[in-house]
Amino acid sequence: MQKLTIFALIGFVAQLMDGALGMGFGLSSSTILLSYGLAPAVASASIHMSQIATTAVSGFSHYKFGNVDKRLVMIIAVPGAISAFLGAAFLSYISGEFIRPYISIFLLTLGIYIIFRFLYLSKKTHTKEKKSVNKRFLLPLGIAGGFLDSVGGGGWGPVNTPALLSQSGIAPRKVIGTVDTSEFLVTISATAGFLIFLGHDQFSWLLISSFVIGGVVAAPIAAWLVKTLPSSVLGVLAGGFIILTNTRTLLSSIQVSDSILTFVYTCLLSGYLLIVVFSIRNHLRVKVVRKQA
Repeated sequence: MQKLTIFALIGFVAQLMDGALGMGFGLSSSTILLSYGLAPAVASASIHMSQIATTAVSGFSHYKFGNVDKRLVMIIAVPGAISAFLGAAFLSYISGEFIRPYISIFLLTLGIYIIFRFLYLSKKTHTKEKKSVNKRFLLPLGIAGGFLDSVGGGGWGPVNTPALLSQSGIAPRKVIGTVDTSEFLVTISATAGFLIFLGHDQFSWLLISSFVIGGVVAAPIAAWLVKTLPSSVLGVLAGGFIILTNTRTLLSSIQVSDSILTFVYTCLLSGYLLIVVFSIRNHLRVKVVRKQA
């Protein structure tokens, strides 16, 4: 019962971030599960199985709140679904202990990228004119996002959301809603791949049911809040969390001493707090500029 409650809470927070930012469920939850010692394939498979329910509710909620560009959904979802299936096949045949540090490096890199991206967006979103959608750009974008989503347990949102925010002329809330909605098809394809190549007995059904409970509750709340939440601050918080947890996984894999681990974490936490304060100041500055405009 205690594990059920903890994992349900993780699913709630992860889906709240994902629904508000267009990214975060897979990355945050896979980060925690890897730190718990789960094999990357089992963690990713269980996350994707639970996301069938959470992405369905999230996509429907975003649609009802008018946060979806229906024209873009299938354009990025179809290539993403194909590459997600191939990514599941790839991960199912790779040793968990061998791939774990590489997955952590991938997640750590995405965490750094998320922080940079949201700090950048907090200053530039309202001053830079949006470009029109480049359809030739969407195909490789969907392919990359789908493959990395399967292999890393998360990646669809971090790859697609920032790219669409920078390339498209649609409103940020529609970018987030479109990415969340298209993820449903990608999740089904990745889960099918894991079922075929990994087998249903390798799924953690306690984990899946917990994430479904927490995620389904959070999905409509996140869709409602997406218009008002300071996404720049939440993005920095999510990115910092991913960095902290995956740094621990990497340092544990090379067996560093406790003193070095303490030193590294002290530096990271100090930097994390400074960046959060900086992002809050940026957000408040942007609000002042918008009021004066």
